[in-house]
Amino acid sequence: MNASSSATGVQAEAHGHGSGRPALRLLLVAANHHLASADLRNLIQLLRNDDIGFAVTLEVADPARQPELLELHRLVATPALVKLAPQPRQVFAGNAITQKLRSWLPRWQQQEVVSDLGMSLEPVDFDGSRSRRELQLEDQMLVLRQENETLTERLGVQERLLRMVAHELRTPLTAAKLALQSHELGQIDALRFRDVLKRRLNDIEALSQDLLEVGTTRWEALFNPQRLNLGTVAAETILELEKLWVGRELRLITDIPADLPDVYADGRRMRQVLLNLLENAFKYTPDGGEVSLALLHRTSQWVQVSVCDSGPGIPATEQQRIFQDRVRLPQTSRTTSGYGVGLSVCRRIAEVHGGRIWVVSEPEEGACFHVTVPVWNGQGQASLTNGASDP
Repeated sequence: MNASSSATGVQAEAHGHGSGRPALRLLLVAANHHLASADLRNLIQLLRNDDIGFAVTLEVADPARQPELLELHRLVATPALVKLAPQPRQVFAGNAITQKLRSWLPRWQQQEVVSDLGMSLEPVDFDGSRSRRELQLEDQMLVLRQENETLTERLGVQERLLRMVAHELRTPLTAAKLALQSHELGQIDALRFRDVLKRRLNDIEALSQDLLEVGTTRWEALFNPQRLNLGTVAAETILELEKLWVGRELRLITDIPADLPDVYADGRRMRQVLLNLLENAFKYTPDGGEVSLALLHRTSQWVQVSVCDSGPGIPATEQQRIFQDRVRLPQTSRTTSGYGVGLSVCRRIAEVHGGRIWVVSEPEEGACFHVTVPVWNGQGQASLTNGASDP
């Protein structure tokens, strides 16, 4: 399989030209960290196989460089594989793309045989019961059903994205409200109040732009990673939430090393993660309890953010579910407000940075949330790197 690339980020790969096989043209829309996944590695290996039965042309496009492809092909998620030719067009998105392609290859091969025979022969029964026309109608129905499922999924994705961006608006509004209360009580001066208010208004403006792009943009495309001093962001976040812990006899422990390396991350999104985790920690920790924030340089590749509390804890059976959309724990949903999407927002932010988030907890013994962020290694404007192995 030969390969070439262009400045637009499209990579063309082909094999089997001139072999007399029917042509199959595919478009793979995937970011660099998607291409490192086992599924897409298996997909490319499958398309290199001479036994596939087609002369394959594969184009690879980075959605960050060509976002217009998302709307053009009505893609609800990436990575996505689009069959451009022969018609009809089909889209396989999300997980297990290789498995989906394997299931359709025999049908495409049958369609080519039927099409070729139809050039010179009358309709025939391929399996003794179904004519060529019936086979074509069945395939068209399958394609229409797949398109319907894709559109339904797209609506669901947009709804979830809209809900998460709307949830994010709560955070700068809450921070601005707390700053106003602190200023009225004389706890912060006018200069500090204006600084907090200005930064939070900038956040609200950016989030409003995100809302306008929900209909045409993927969640990942709303990120702008760059070199970031995470320690500074963490310190600012603690000050912004000061109203939630001052006067409650809470013990706040911070561990932010002076030699902590910079990270490669979106500053606004990482502030969102810290605000969410710290706000939850203060909310669920009783008066007189303890909350801690630690930034640890775990490996040469990762910085770990850890936020711990001395609240009610989280049962083991719920520790994976809490990162899903709109999940609240029964023991807290009656006493706290919100829709429970904060942790799912944190999960998506961690994943798009190539890191991960998890919780360590025992009932009545508090909870510790851990998030990993890639260390800055001069990435520049390159795409986010994916953690090939868990930190």
